[in-house]
Amino acid sequence: MESHYTKIYTGSFIIVQLITTKLKDIGIEPIIKDESESGRLAGFGASIQGQQEVYVHENELDKAIPIIESVKAEMEA
Repeated sequence: MESHYTKIYTGSFIIVQLITTKLKDIGIEPIIKDESESGRLAGFGASIQGQQEVYVHENELDKAIPIIESVKAEMEA
């Protein structure tokens, strides 16, 4: 199956929530994948707790990337 979604961020739940809110504010509906949760459900222990991945549709990449950059800059400040 060909996906038209691109992973734009992997990180902690808190930062992913912030990114999700900012993306929704500009009309982008991201897809969030929680690797530790799917691993737990499958019976595997997660090596990194709480790591989530943010995906957006490839048509929305141009609008989403500046959001990611600004959130990362805020976190590093």
